[in-house]
Amino acid sequence: VQLQASGGGLVQAGGSLRLSCVASGRTFSRYAVGWFRQAPGMEREWVASITWNSDNAGYADSVKVRFSISRDNAKNTVYLQMNGLKPEDTAVYYCAARESTSSLLLISAVMYDTWGQGTQVTVSS
Repeated sequence: VQLQASGGGLVQAGGSLRLSCVASGRTFSRYAVGWFRQAPGMEREWVASITWNSDNAGYADSVKVRFSISRDNAKNTVYLQMNGLKPEDTAVYYCAARESTSSLLLISAVMYDTWGQGTQVTVSS
């Protein structure tokens, strides 16, 4: 499977964006998906993950309540709805996938074997 992330942009603090991660390939419905982000000079950090059938989702403490991950397997797409954006959310956001039908969340970058190219999110104060 190949991933294409989009939806980033420039937004004022308090605003919203919805990121999309579109996958090619017919078996995307069997893939767990995660969103990660990397700010300049910082390590890549986990943001959110969702299991293959949406029965489990999880968030980093820094984005809990403000962000929501969802998927539409019919459209081969995973979304990251980001509300209440803060300047500290500024980063390049990446989606990642791994074939897994487990109900356990994959929250570490090393657990994923397929990555999208990233989309820039910039939040101005």
